[in-house]
Amino acid sequence: MESGGFELFTSTIRQITKSMQRLKSRELSKFGLRGAHAMCLFYLLRHDSGLTASELSELCDLDKGAVSRVLAELEAKEFVACTESENRRRYRAKIHLTEKGRRISEKVNGAINEIVEKVGCGLSEAEKAVMYKALSLISANLRREG
Repeated sequence: MESGGFELFTSTIRQITKSMQRLKSRELSKFGLRGAHAMCLFYLLRHDSGLTASELSELCDLDKGAVSRVLAELEAKEFVACTESENRRRYRAKIHLTEKGRRISEKVNGAINEIVEKVGCGLSEAEKAVMYKALSLISANLRREG
């Protein structure tokens, strides 16, 4: 990649990231949530059988300590419940959305989907597909190099 391409690529990605963080923070604050909360809720909504903290850590790309703190906060808000048994460690127990958690997750997902639609305005579905494919490939290549 020529130096002009590098500069354009890195500055554009940085601007997109900062703008998305600002938008997410604004929308999530309406629900008393942060980005990590939204990611855990997002994956739990898609996995009716529940997920372990370890699985959430991998899916959300968060360290286990961060997931543990997020789950404690979500549990305190009664958005998630843990199905643990006497002989299983808590980090291996399945975490499920409560009915309250399911309702809030659907609202949060709706707000995030609206943001994605707004910021993708002017792109055709084909252009979006190419963009997501290219970003996924770049991400995989960077992980491999890193």
